[in-house]
Amino acid sequence: MTGIFRDWLIQQGMTDGAATNVGWLATGLAVFILALASNYIARRFLLTGISYFVKKTRTEWDDALMKRKVFTRLSHLAPALVIYFTADLFGPLQGILQRLSMVYMIIVGLIVFDSFVNAIVDIYNTYPIARQKPIKGYAQVVKIVLSIFIVIVAVAVLMNRSPWMLLSGFGAMTAVLLLVFKDTILGLVASIQLSMNDMVQIGDWIEMPKFGADGDVIDVTLHTVKVQNWDKTIVTIPSYSMISDSFKNWRGMSESGGRRIKRALDIDLTSVKFCTAEILDRYEKFQLIADYIKTRREEITLYNVEHQIDTSELVNGRNMTNLGTFRAYASAYLRNHPKVHQGMTFLIRYLTPGDHGQPLEIYVFSNDQDWARYEGIQADIFDHLFAVVPLFDLRLFQSPSGNDVRALVGKRE
Repeated sequence: MTGIFRDWLIQQGMTDGAATNVGWLATGLAVFILALASNYIARRFLLTGISYFVKKTRTEWDDALMKRKVFTRLSHLAPALVIYFTADLFGPLQGILQRLSMVYMIIVGLIVFDSFVNAIVDIYNTYPIARQKPIKGYAQVVKIVLSIFIVIVAVAVLMNRSPWMLLSGFGAMTAVLLLVFKDTILGLVASIQLSMNDMVQIGDWIEMPKFGADGDVIDVTLHTVKVQNWDKTIVTIPSYSMISDSFKNWRGMSESGGRRIKRALDIDLTSVKFCTAEILDRYEKFQLIADYIKTRREEITLYNVEHQIDTSELVNGRNMTNLGTFRAYASAYLRNHPKVHQGMTFLIRYLTPGDHGQPLEIYVFSNDQDWARYEGIQADIFDHLFAVVPLFDLRLFQSPSGNDVRALVGKRE
């Protein structure tokens, strides 16, 4: 076509050189306009039709493809195809133009594949198994491997050489690639171990003090694990650190159906004493332990009678204490609490006495795992126990405050 147009220009009186230049320019302009037209047609009509079809279907996979712009990016192949098939119009430039078109199409193909993989990940994430087995890390590995291969093919096309010739020298670059992609290789190994050993899933609550992480896992990729802390900050942890360092995963608690309440009341040891009959008569009015006190009193009386114990002194034989009775009350109260999980560990125990008196530890589980409601349940339980302690003639230990010191000084004066 260029030659015909050049001959026509010469017939019109133009010199051979000028006619040749104008011919090349006109041909290039025509191909350029045709390429733009093909791109417009692909985007205006084909994409519009595909978009209409996607909206009419009920499946989600085509919506994911549209969201990730797979079809939009695929439309960029149209102008490259026009240039490739019209390259013979440019004579000696045919080979260069075709190679450049092929490189462009290869790059567009890589971009389309990248969008397609992202769409697959999006579709996969709609299934429940995605929380247990995320594939985002594996998708990134596929992208990296394919990108390396595409770069080699593109270079081979530009050089007009076989890509296998370049790949044959790939082994000599292995050491360099291992150094360059060290983090990627470590991340790949870590991602496989995290997935195979089911160590962390999206939605898990994890603690990793070394990185300041204490919150929910929101993303697991090839290189990183993203954690959104409870203060809404986001911490990024290298994947291989999840393997090399320790972290706490609260998933077991979430799946158990209960959440642990572990807190101690420090009892002032100077307030612990034996219970007299009058004291027990008063305690027996507490409904939660009325039957317990009655049964224990009968058991202790029978034992002391059988062993001829002198009960004129409380230190002789067996007797109930106010602390033991309070422990029984705390147990009965928690046994009847609607928010305490009765099927999990239930302990009301003494810890080793120390500088703060005798710790009485409450070790139970709530049946509500929601953080806010759990804190409310725990607060209600200890509010009640704090208020009940004085009714058993006990005192909670606390370090002297300024008021205590002033009161003591005032008494001395």
